[in-house]
Amino acid sequence: MTIAATDFLEGLHRRAAVTPRTIVFPEATDFRTVEAIVALSKRGSVRPVLVRRSDASTGVTPSGRTEILDPLTDPRAEAIADLLLSRRAGRGLTRAEAVDLARSPLYFANGIVALGQADGCVAGAVYTTGDVVRAALWTVGPAPSVRTVSSAFYMVVPPFRGADAEVLTFTDCAVVREPSARQLADIAMAAAADRRRIVGDEPRVAFLSYSSMGSAEGASVRRIRDALALVRAEAPSLRVSGELQGDAALMPDIARRKAPGEDAAGTANVLVFPSLDAGNIAYKLVQRLAGATAIGPILQGLAKPSSDLSRGASRDDIVHVAAITALQCTPLDSLERTAAPAGVPA
Repeated sequence: MTIAATDFLEGLHRRAAVTPRTIVFPEATDFRTVEAIVALSKRGSVRPVLVRRSDASTGVTPSGRTEILDPLTDPRAEAIADLLLSRRAGRGLTRAEAVDLARSPLYFANGIVALGQADGCVAGAVYTTGDVVRAALWTVGPAPSVRTVSSAFYMVVPPFRGADAEVLTFTDCAVVREPSARQLADIAMAAAADRRRIVGDEPRVAFLSYSSMGSAEGASVRRIRDALALVRAEAPSLRVSGELQGDAALMPDIARRKAPGEDAAGTANVLVFPSLDAGNIAYKLVQRLAGATAIGPILQGLAKPSSDLSRGASRDDIVHVAAITALQCTPLDSLERTAAPAGVPA
């Protein structure tokens, strides 16, 4: 891991520790998760809570004062079952099924977040992405006015347009396969909102394409233009440009030739990809060829944060995602006067 990535990650914990949030962890049978909870308790950047059924056949109990919740005996399981029924009965969920789900660690953890009795959830070291996203959608649900829950990677990249390393947001790289114009707009606005919380600077959004400002035509180009129009209508203060090729989005000299006058061209720090194929391929190439540190995927667009880990996550990965999840709880209006400079925040 580069020094710049370490600085960024440590900065996340310093900022999260200002207002520690309660983060629940439903994967008590996973040793990495238990180790992460111990590390977080020492750091003080979040208040970790472990969800563990009393009939679990495996798992390690962390030493110290970590709070442990048992879905089998916790009275809130009934309220979570009611919540699930209110959201899913119309789609065939029965009372018995809702009760079973409410007693499972993953749904219980997300359920107490939805009820306002915890601030966020971190899972995915054991559960699949599909499991994690489904539980979050069935309990927490999308934020008001958000139609699309998506994801982003935070890429700490070496210097390429100045002397300092930078943090770029790549979205969506893990959830929405073929986004419509409406979904692309939702993805862009959610990524911009979370960047303010997580990185702390002003988002400059570029919709990426094989075309720059009309240099080519095609169905995907038209879709991107429609998405751009939606964002400009719904978030008029957001700095956003498109459609842009990657070089025009990132390099000022090329932007002056390909997209003169475009507000985010050449300075973009939020890159919106036209498809999951493009986003996933791009983040892995940048990670491997440029030596970037990839942090994520981080779910965005939920009413309250619920984060998905890679099943290959290390203890430290879980620790850092917990800090990001805590920062996602920050109200945007509290950030308006505290924007950090671009690049890796102090």
